[in-house]
Amino acid sequence: MLRNGISMSKIVRKDAVGLLSKQVSDARYFFLNLAPPRAARLELVMGGYEHCNPDYAISRSRFPYTSIEYVASGRGFAIVGGQRLELRPGAIFAYSPSTRHEIHTATNDVLVKYFVSMSGSDVPARLQRCHLIPGEFRLLTLHAEVAGAFEAVLREGERSGPQREALCRVLLEFLLLKIEDAASLAAHPNERAREAFLRCKAYIDAETENLRTLDEIARAVGAEASSICRWFRRYQGVSPYQYLLRRRMNLAAERLIEHGGLVKETASHLGFADPFHFSHQFKAMHGIAPSELLRYNRSHATSRSVVQSR
Repeated sequence: MLRNGISMSKIVRKDAVGLLSKQVSDARYFFLNLAPPRAARLELVMGGYEHCNPDYAISRSRFPYTSIEYVASGRGFAIVGGQRLELRPGAIFAYSPSTRHEIHTATNDVLVKYFVSMSGSDVPARLQRCHLIPGEFRLLTLHAEVAGAFEAVLREGERSGPQREALCRVLLEFLLLKIEDAASLAAHPNERAREAFLRCKAYIDAETENLRTLDEIARAVGAEASSICRWFRRYQGVSPYQYLLRRRMNLAAERLIEHGGLVKETASHLGFADPFHFSHQFKAMHGIAPSELLRYNRSHATSRSVVQSR
């Protein structure tokens, strides 16, 4: 048993315990196959969550697997391939089996982190797609989403059952895609720009029904329209207009499903003077015309009422 009571019955290598640090106050681990087949293309080996002690410090010249480490909270530093990386929430980095690496926590703000370890011929290419080159690190903007993806892998890895390994393989793919997506929007060293973006995004989220143009957003947040466009491209990957349009179309779908009514009423409520233009934008976004959504929703509601009355 591990310190947190998790069974180690899946471990098939004698040195498994040496893979883990003892300098943690709370930890959760899972092990799928510590001796992956040589012909494996992308095999999830193990993973975990660690709440580090103030004295946490590891130094390895080698490690059996390629690993990704992600900081959920706290601060510290890592030395990977001779490069010093400052660690803070949202920091992510990787090391290969031959990469010398050290990880240290700050004593007054200890690291809390996730990790996954992998093996297989496809791993280097997948890391490259995620912009994770050993010796470099990224600071991800989609912090909660990435942490949630790590947590999903860990949760399924801790479980038992016939679908455990299959679920973990699927969730590993999901995690890598989420990292790839978040890395493409990695935070710029200028934290003021990121904070300004988050203020703009929060304002759009709160005022979606009332906003119509980029100039309205710019006046409300006291920023240049060109700056807002640049921030959204950097951190969200779309223009502010595209983000606002997506928000408006989501509200439109929600309104049509919950309240029904005429398409032109929903279009007018969201500031579209031309209901045909609204319908075109709605179908482009959701793949179905608003009138079709109304018909489907009415039909589904009728069928449900019939079933409930029986």
